[in-house]
Amino acid sequence: MTELTDTHTHLYLTEFNGNHSLMLHEAAALGVHRFVLPNIDANSVEATLALRADFPEKMRALMGLHPCSVTKDYKKDLEYIRGFVDAPGVTGIGEIGLDFYWDKTFIPEQEDAFRIQLRWAMEKGWPVSIHSRESTDRAIEIVTETKAAAHSLSSTFTPVFHCFTGTPEQAKKIIELGGFLGIGGVVTFKNAGLDKVLSQLPVEHLLLETDAPYLAPVPHRGKQNVPSYLRLVAEKVAEIKGTTLEEISVITEKNASRLFGFSE
Repeated sequence: MTELTDTHTHLYLTEFNGNHSLMLHEAAALGVHRFVLPNIDANSVEATLALRADFPEKMRALMGLHPCSVTKDYKKDLEYIRGFVDAPGVTGIGEIGLDFYWDKTFIPEQEDAFRIQLRWAMEKGWPVSIHSRESTDRAIEIVTETKAAAHSLSSTFTPVFHCFTGTPEQAKKIIELGGFLGIGGVVTFKNAGLDKVLSQLPVEHLLLETDAPYLAPVPHRGKQNVPSYLRLVAEKVAEIKGTTLEEISVITEKNASRLFGFSE
């Protein structure tokens, strides 16, 4: 049976009303069997780790401060979140990055928080889930600068550009950094143009994600996203690449296992 890993999903949020067993059962019926939970702020840490603990074989957690959660008190939040980086089941840093779409009030703070958290990942040799809405070029610049500084250290980090919707040129730069592209429901949107970009990219640098409860794929666009919809994303990627669902599964599962500490 085809197996898929949802490498970016916020199942700990209150939108799911704690109905995880049924949701995971429905996902498993469609081959979606593992999940990566990126934290977003200080208030979501406990819920993220609690859900991971409920399903330790199926789930991994990431620790980070989302750019939309960065305020003037960001250093206090970072200090709190940093205390959970070594918690059981945490295997990466995220969701971190930049967001120049919603609010540009704290851009300098966002960039500082981004650099600080990239260094956390560098210390651990971990993957990083990067949010880069309307800010992909700047995020690539900061990742490039930070990775260059890693040459004198024993470890570096692997950037994963979550919800990638950029250009082929941006994708090439990310891949040259040893990074990966998180592909979600946007790939099914008729006018998004992501299909044309994906047709030029190697599958070996792709990961699959839902970003649930956000960005549900067609034909569920505009509704609450759930893990079972990852199958629709995988099928669309297979169609674009002119290959089979099974082939997409094999490659993306290998990527997810290596990056987030799952057993293959």
